[in-house]
Amino acid sequence: MSVLLQNCRIITAEKDYLADIYISKDKITDIGVNLLIQADQIIDASGKYVIPGGVDVHTHLDMPLGDTFSSDDFETGTRAAAFGGTTTIIDFATQSRGMRIRDAFDLWMRKAEGKACIDYGFHMIITDLSEAQLRVMDEMVQEGVTSFKLFMAYPNSLMVDDSTILKAMNKAKKNGSLICVHAEDGNEIENLIKQSITDGKKEPIYHALTRPPSTEAAAVKRVIRLSKEANVPVYIVHVSSFDALKQISDARLEGYPVFAETCPQYLFLSIEDLRRQNFEGAKYVFTPPVREKWHQEKLWEGLINNSLQIVSTDHCPFNFKGQKDLGRNDFTKIPNGGPGIENRMQLIFEGGVNQKRISLNRWVEITSTAPAKIFGMYPKKGTIAVGSDADLVVWDPNAEHIINARTHHMRVDYSLYEGFKVNGMAEVVISRGEVIIDKGRWLGNIGRGEYIKRKSSIEP
Repeated sequence: MSVLLQNCRIITAEKDYLADIYISKDKITDIGVNLLIQADQIIDASGKYVIPGGVDVHTHLDMPLGDTFSSDDFETGTRAAAFGGTTTIIDFATQSRGMRIRDAFDLWMRKAEGKACIDYGFHMIITDLSEAQLRVMDEMVQEGVTSFKLFMAYPNSLMVDDSTILKAMNKAKKNGSLICVHAEDGNEIENLIKQSITDGKKEPIYHALTRPPSTEAAAVKRVIRLSKEANVPVYIVHVSSFDALKQISDARLEGYPVFAETCPQYLFLSIEDLRRQNFEGAKYVFTPPVREKWHQEKLWEGLINNSLQIVSTDHCPFNFKGQKDLGRNDFTKIPNGGPGIENRMQLIFEGGVNQKRISLNRWVEITSTAPAKIFGMYPKKGTIAVGSDADLVVWDPNAEHIINARTHHMRVDYSLYEGFKVNGMAEVVISRGEVIIDKGRWLGNIGRGEYIKRKSSIEP
């Protein structure tokens, strides 16, 4: 199968130019002006942007949480991602306490196999790092799992101590992997939660009030200190507050290789959403929580000045009815997570490019190129170049869309961004040379996505 895209305005992280793109099988094989090549399919991209497919490096599909699971599995979640212009994800395989890392990896591979509609990789969440499991980290790197996530929050389930983080960092220094950290002070938060419950303060708003920005900043400061001690890069996931961002910015100014992401929910939502009546605030329970609105512009500034390198989603949806309402009388029982995998590219285009905060090139960089570079997939993913995978999006900058749960493709009964108006949408989505989305129609096959065996991480 061959595809010729004509009259393209190609936008990469570095360039903005006019050319045609020729795809043979799954690769970009030629880029040039007025290409005279026969193709099985011709796409006229006049008046549109052609960008590399989006790369979302933080998703939780088919994730267990207590007695329930996130509502999107690898079929529905990756298909929804494609509708939004994302062609690659990295999900999290989770080692439960007492579980072997290898068994966790095999389990998540089975979850994705035959279901994923776009290409995917895995980070590994570590909760139990015995000497035997420490050696398995090397095996995982050989399998293409070149990043490991550790939690400083959620005592008695996911949280590990500082010595475990340091041990993982020292191993990462030897095998070339990257340590990712969920940075919140779990012990302090646990004390605040216990006091809140004792005081009868159980509404959704207390999810945020028991996880103040200071607990995020304190954990970020600690993990940066550990990374300095180990002399390794570190990646901070889902930064939500200026307090945490300042710790990252200061470290980067000192020359330390600290990388970080934020998510659309922290750029567009605020603590006021948790105050919504009739338990509607439960829809906005995820961790870290949304902050006071003024933090939003500080996070945008972090994206502008490269203190933050990536926008991911932390997509972890639970239905409002039947899942979120399990915590109607106690915010600690509300399943923790929110949907967004379909809306990331739209929202960052609207809030970033249309609102003139960032350039087209920077939009591509933070949603595609930097994720691919940091997590060892570049230039296979994240760019438009001869020899790269033919993951392309024809983006209509003038398409108007109102985000709502009735029309989205995520398997969840609400949207975090219900009623948001955006200008700019994916019109055609090509994954490894195959047109899988065309003007709102799904043309791909379920299970066509391939596992990405990632290289050691590369700095952007």
